[in-house]
Amino acid sequence: MPQESGDEKSDEHGWKVQLDHEFTEKRNQYLRPRLKQLPDLIGMSFRYFLWYLKMRRLKRKPFIDGMKCLPVQQMYGVPLGGIGAGTIGRGFKGEFCRFQLIPGVYKHRTVKADQFIVCIRRNGTTVYQKVLSPLKPKKELKSWVWGFDGSQASYRGLYPRAWYTYDIPEEKIRLVCRQVSPVIPNEYKDSSLPVAVFTWTVYNLGDESAEVSIAFAFKNGTGGARDKDGGCWTEAFGESQNTLVAKGVLMHQIIRDMNCTVAISAAEDENVKVSHLVEFNPKGNGADVWDDLMEDGHLNSSKDKSERTRKGEEIASAVAAQCCVDGLGNGVMRFCLVWDMPTIWFKGNAVKHRRRYTNWFDKIQNASSLSVYALANVSKWENLIEEWQNPILNNSSLPNWYKSALFNELYYISDGGSVWLKSNAQSISQKESLRGDVRPEFGQFAYLEGHEYRMYNTYDVHFYASFALAMLWPKLQLSLQYDIMDATLSEDRRNTKFLMNGHTGLRKSINSVPHDIGDPEEEPWLSLNSYFVHDTTEWKDLNTKFVLQVYRDYTFTKDEDYLRNMWPTVKILMAKCMSFDVDGDGLIENSGSADQTYDTWIMKGSSAYCGGLWLAALCVTTLMARKLGDEAIATNYHEVLEKAKQAYNKKLWNDTYYKFDDRNNSSSFCIMSDQLCGHWYLKASGVTEEVFPLENVKKTLKTIYDNNVMKFKGGKMGAVNGMLPSGIVDLVSVQSEEVWVGVTYALAATMLHEGMFEEGMNTAKGMYTTIYDQLGLGFQTPEAIYAEKNCRSLGYMRPLSIWAVQWALQNTSPQP
Repeated sequence: MPQESGDEKSDEHGWKVQLDHEFTEKRNQYLRPRLKQLPDLIGMSFRYFLWYLKMRRLKRKPFIDGMKCLPVQQMYGVPLGGIGAGTIGRGFKGEFCRFQLIPGVYKHRTVKADQFIVCIRRNGTTVYQKVLSPLKPKKELKSWVWGFDGSQASYRGLYPRAWYTYDIPEEKIRLVCRQVSPVIPNEYKDSSLPVAVFTWTVYNLGDESAEVSIAFAFKNGTGGARDKDGGCWTEAFGESQNTLVAKGVLMHQIIRDMNCTVAISAAEDENVKVSHLVEFNPKGNGADVWDDLMEDGHLNSSKDKSERTRKGEEIASAVAAQCCVDGLGNGVMRFCLVWDMPTIWFKGNAVKHRRRYTNWFDKIQNASSLSVYALANVSKWENLIEEWQNPILNNSSLPNWYKSALFNELYYISDGGSVWLKSNAQSISQKESLRGDVRPEFGQFAYLEGHEYRMYNTYDVHFYASFALAMLWPKLQLSLQYDIMDATLSEDRRNTKFLMNGHTGLRKSINSVPHDIGDPEEEPWLSLNSYFVHDTTEWKDLNTKFVLQVYRDYTFTKDEDYLRNMWPTVKILMAKCMSFDVDGDGLIENSGSADQTYDTWIMKGSSAYCGGLWLAALCVTTLMARKLGDEAIATNYHEVLEKAKQAYNKKLWNDTYYKFDDRNNSSSFCIMSDQLCGHWYLKASGVTEEVFPLENVKKTLKTIYDNNVMKFKGGKMGAVNGMLPSGIVDLVSVQSEEVWVGVTYALAATMLHEGMFEEGMNTAKGMYTTIYDQLGLGFQTPEAIYAEKNCRSLGYMRPLSIWAVQWALQNTSPQP
């Protein structure tokens, strides 16, 4: 058997599964709160239901649809596309699914007509032809031969690449499809492209030569009813760049009133012949495309342009590439998929936005230019991806599960409803450009809190996820921070009724960090705070999280302009936080509502979580003030810090861990897995000052590990948010009994910063193996899972915090 070519690297790394795999454990999102949890939820639930009915009457989508949660589909793999230009999902069985072409809006559909087909010919006769999918559709495309044996096919995902391997033993042929998207750290051009390349390598394991064709079929739309709106048309194209020739079909269509051209193509050379079929009916029996390919391994289009579809019609196209493979030899064919939607707008339709990639691709025929560019540059992209990933993949001290977790969780950077736009003055409130503002050069970036939690740049959650941007695309992190700074200084005086307590207040108050920058169903950047469960002006973690990110970003980037530009806002926010200290002891207090990221878990008085963030913010504000020569501010906040440290330890330290809060009831003694969040950020930022006594930190981490990790599901499911000293999960709140994936990774990073390598990696391992191997929730990682049966909020931002684990590994003493 011949060895794989140099293009095919070791299959040791990544998430691996056979195509016939079925997950035995099933989860759903229909959680029933416990009786003891209901009193805190009844009022909010009633108000939410009335508001939900109002949204239905207005034909508007709620920012969180609690009445219609997504069904759990254990199917997803590495998605397609660069950052911020829309994505198309893929299942590990080869499905094209979960379309996010409308900015920030997901269509969870699987399109049966979007397929690869193989045709094998010997001595002028077709001896084998099959759809490369184990699926067996019951209605459409009945002339196609479906049901590829999943036991003879495997999948490996290592974002932003994936490998599909198909063995055809009766023909002594092996096919390997390597899927590549241009997601490359510190690369701000190609990483923004709406493209994916599929490199098919054919291995002839026998002595007899074979002609092998791969056909790529694709349908208009996203699999929904509006695909039948009409007006879609296709045309053949050919375009060259230097010696590379791309041939294929363009599909022109309108998706929610926005122009979108999809291109499917293949690279032609002296060894590969490319043919096409401009149209076939994806809802018919498919005989026209199937029989055409069967006849000679080519597609023979009778015309090069279709008519426009009429209402009720859909259309599909196909491209085929054919090469001759000698016995014991191999051949390579490359395909490209492009979706070009250069001008977009959100549902509010107040601003027309241009996507980032239009800086370089701004012609009418973007899709054909993008196709040939992608095919010409894919080898360079793969080299850059390998240069980035190989130092980690080749590190024998790191376990393979971790390498898979680290890179595969990065899927959310592109497939998080992300938009990366050319900087737009209408969506930037800063009237005078600041020296060093990165937005004019690098654009504006936003991603959703979750596929189901439709709010852009949810800031209390981004605090955890931001390590991925700060480490890999720091200019995007800085751009996001400039947007948050501007949003902080703006206001929206529209009255809003808050669902949790029924009170009315301003939608966005001035001099407060926003919860989010908007819902794609409204007008992001202009209509802030789409979340109105709480009045987040009074949240106790948002302002401190901004301050901590400013300092963390500065230590990562050494950008002096950034620090100076953020400093006035830091001072405003710290002064605002001082008003949260109601008893004058230097420590801020929670209000007795769920006034922080755990938005159904009530804290009252001094709390380990918010108090710890405050101590950390005081520390870094002092450091920033000294750096900028503002000695008066430095002295003031240093004095507050010393005072607050005493109060924090006096009120909350119990010789083993920091209490949840200082109410001194049973709930206040809860062991919170996230209680050292502030300390984590200090360590990640390289702060050496001992804000939290080292002995206390060590004891706390040991307590959390022994209880929240090891006493929960045998230490194999991450860290439960709340555990009572008795070893029983704290059931006081829905969220106290949840395991938050992103918080577990942040906890693991904190352990690593303190030299607890074994404990930190074991904590993270339980999370990864549960999500990917046990529950089949990879590439849709939820915010939360429960001990049994349930999960919540599929496809969530916070798990990107696993990059904080990598930061800790890179910046602590060598692992044992």
